[in-house]
Amino acid sequence: MGAGGRATMERVLARGPRRTGIIAGPPEVLCSRARLDGYRAALAAAGVDSADVPVEEGDFSNQSGFDCSRKLLAMAPEPPTAIVASSDQMAFGAYEALRQRGLRIPDDVTVVGFDDLPESRWSSPPLTTVRQPLAEMGALAARTVLRLAAGEEVDSPRVELATSLIERASSAPPARA
Repeated sequence: MGAGGRATMERVLARGPRRTGIIAGPPEVLCSRARLDGYRAALAAAGVDSADVPVEEGDFSNQSGFDCSRKLLAMAPEPPTAIVASSDQMAFGAYEALRQRGLRIPDDVTVVGFDDLPESRWSSPPLTTVRQPLAEMGALAARTVLRLAAGEEVDSPRVELATSLIERASSAPPARA
């Protein structure tokens, strides 16, 4: 569970030492919990105590990403040098919070999102993000609904499909640790 979140955090950690902050989605949403579990699993595997990594909860919107990023950036004594957002929309909010603070992406702060929205490749700088197999997800959902409507049993109530990390210019080795 949370393979996309784990791969994302592994890649952030592989880029060098960072102070990482996480913008999670709403805890009542399964994909939010799965992504956060994945982030924490990668931290644990790297020997990082997840209690030392601040987590702010957003709602997948630009505004919540902005608000959460401002909270992360206000942390003393040192704000994060990497922000991992559980949605591209929240990552875009982080972009604005960083811009308002005069911080540059990725020179000062790496930003990574999740979803690979079409705007992600056109943002400035283009957003590193996790791509989900949306067509496959839709087809699987349709097949499941048809099977249920026909009175058939479903193989599993939950299926996790493979994701892939799309590296773009918003992530780079840290300029400062």
